[in-house]
Amino acid sequence: MRRFIAVTALLLVAHVATPQEPKKDEFGPITPAELKLGAPVEYGADIEPIFKNKCYVCHSGNVIDSNGKYDMSTYEKVLKGGSKRGAKVVVPGKSGDSFLYQSCARNVKPIMPPKTEEPLTPKELALLKLWIDQGAKAPTTVRVKEKIVVNLPPALVKPVRAVAVAPDGKTVAASRGNQVHVFEAKVVPAEKKGGKDTTEWAFAKTLVDPSLKTPDGKDPKAAHISLVESMAFSPDGKTLATGSFRELTLWDFEKGSPKARVGDFADRVTAIAYSADGKFFATGGGAPTEDGEIKVFAADGKPVTDIKGGHSDTVFGVAFSPDGKLLATCGADKFVKVFELPTEAGKPAKFVKSFEGHTHHVMGVGWTPDGKKLASCGADNFVKVWDYEKGEKVRDLTGHSKQVTNLFFVGKTPQFLTGSGDTSVRMWNAENGGTVRNFPGAGDFIYAVSASTDGTVVATGCEDGVVRVYNGTSGALVKAALPPDAEPKKEEPKKEEPRKK
Repeated sequence: MRRFIAVTALLLVAHVATPQEPKKDEFGPITPAELKLGAPVEYGADIEPIFKNKCYVCHSGNVIDSNGKYDMSTYEKVLKGGSKRGAKVVVPGKSGDSFLYQSCARNVKPIMPPKTEEPLTPKELALLKLWIDQGAKAPTTVRVKEKIVVNLPPALVKPVRAVAVAPDGKTVAASRGNQVHVFEAKVVPAEKKGGKDTTEWAFAKTLVDPSLKTPDGKDPKAAHISLVESMAFSPDGKTLATGSFRELTLWDFEKGSPKARVGDFADRVTAIAYSADGKFFATGGGAPTEDGEIKVFAADGKPVTDIKGGHSDTVFGVAFSPDGKLLATCGADKFVKVFELPTEAGKPAKFVKSFEGHTHHVMGVGWTPDGKKLASCGADNFVKVWDYEKGEKVRDLTGHSKQVTNLFFVGKTPQFLTGSGDTSVRMWNAENGGTVRNFPGAGDFIYAVSASTDGTVVATGCEDGVVRVYNGTSGALVKAALPPDAEPKKEEPKKEEPRKK
């Protein structure tokens, strides 16, 4: 026994005395790849895409890094440098003396991109090095954007990408492909049901813009030519804003007719949100991998401000703070950001802070009614709650097993809805992170969620083309709504043939 104890003690001592292997520095220097190119490195084709993908998040437009003040949005600004190092950032012909290359190679601090972001690949680093060593020459090519001609979506493509419940809960607007349909709650008198009065949801109308024409001059009899991607009611319920490819329409909801069309968007209008007082609305969108587009308009559609360089990829969510002074945005670049809005039209917005933590596209964002917290959802399957003042994450909310596509706060409460690709819809409490209730019944990918101001009516939009209306208090499915032309045809009863005598 004593021998066993002694041997064990020796083994323990030997284990303790054995020096540990040095830890590998995962943030150590990056070695550039060896490249054999048949032509000089070209800024527009080889270098600018790297900057857009890895640097624009913090170094372009309204979001230039608060310390270095280095704007990399144009070739001229890249060479000009920031407020700290000036022209030493890029020294033509000398990558070894260029801070930009050395920081991207992680040879000097601060390293760029920072530890929280993806570093340059060895190939990207090699291209940057060659470009500088070859003289950091200006772009020689001008990239011309391909003109996109939009036509009607295929007949079988009928997803419900957007839904909006009127503030009073009496109507639901929903897209279906390039159409916008309206469903309304009708009270059925007690005498017709043999009991008490009941409420039933039924198709009311379809919104059609008579001024629309397809590329070949035909009348599409629809709300938009392309898919309807987003929509929102004004707080008074009198205006419905709908967004599609490169355009947005403001509808007089009672009349069911368009009162204004807003164009000049770079790509799809993927998000629309009104300020609490109804005086403004904001939109999100932008061409994938190119730029995130954020615009703010007055209620009549007149431009107020265009937030340039807010995100480096498509913006999927926008939300005004309760007091209307701030705008929260989120996008495919994995960031949630907040901007201070100008008090005068035409003035630029001011970047305030960003929130990092999602590992995939951030698809939706919203504020708690006291303005102290933000909630966001993403394609990483997570819902996150953030402390706005501290700029820190409060908690992760888990439960969805696929990407969380949309987020909607219910009135002036801390409760919000989320929809997911896993077919589930949930209501959460942002204060404690608890699940309030689930809304079952969907059979496919959920794109959109919305609710009345009091939370008694909830609606969802789905890939299967069905609008589902729920009792927001119990979670019970009230109506799986379809427009008349999509309702399953009822089989007529077969006529009995007369008997032969």
